[in-house]
Amino acid sequence: MTCDEAKIVLHALLDGELDAGHAREVEAHIASCPTCAPEFAAQRDMQRMLANTNLRYTAPTSLRARIEASLPQPQRQPTRRSVLRGFAMGSAVSALAASGVVAVVLRQDDQQRILSEVVSAHLRSLQAGHLIDVVSTDQHTVKPWFNGKLDVAPPVIDLTAQGFTLVGGRLDYIDGRAIGAVVYKRRQHVINLFVAQTSSTEYRAPKTETMQGFNCRHWSNRGLNFWAVSDIGADELAEFVDKFEATMKVNVEG
Repeated sequence: MTCDEAKIVLHALLDGELDAGHAREVEAHIASCPTCAPEFAAQRDMQRMLANTNLRYTAPTSLRARIEASLPQPQRQPTRRSVLRGFAMGSAVSALAASGVVAVVLRQDDQQRILSEVVSAHLRSLQAGHLIDVVSTDQHTVKPWFNGKLDVAPPVIDLTAQGFTLVGGRLDYIDGRAIGAVVYKRRQHVINLFVAQTSSTEYRAPKTETMQGFNCRHWSNRGLNFWAVSDIGADELAEFVDKFEATMKVNVEG
């Protein structure tokens, strides 16, 4: 034990807060250290002196009176009927307000939990042998591979000409269920596009969030939830999503 380490726990030794093993270690150091021994003795003497000194102080009556005078005076006690009426009205209003607040908080917590699972799935995929179940740059090979494995096959779009190379797909698990992951590459960077079915057909515009150093762009369209995750810049990921959406729209309307 060094002197610096011993000095940190001298007070703990004096107050009896160390276990037997650590106490013996500190005491052994003090017994052989010409620096720590006198410091420990001085602190012990100070402790004894304080213990024998009467430091009790009684405040004068006038001080108590001034303090009590400065405190808010008690209000008139309400009647039982007014209390019950106010409680009923307040409870109704509070219940309505609280239900909305709780719903918002739960939705936000749920979204953050799913985002965390999506990023974790992306990280798992980067381990050797975990990225792709079906290896192909052909969308007509990747899309049929999902058939029968999921409730709905994710849209697979070839964006190679736009700078995002399709390299394959795999099954993954988010929020306790199997979903599809379509894998792209931007130079040497992997983009995982997770796709899950949703009961809502409402369109939700893409939104980018960052977690653990990865950008994640989430949006909903045509009864599907999409999460695009990568370590590329947020602007490039937004470009990927824009091109994916534009091409999918052409394919659907065409």
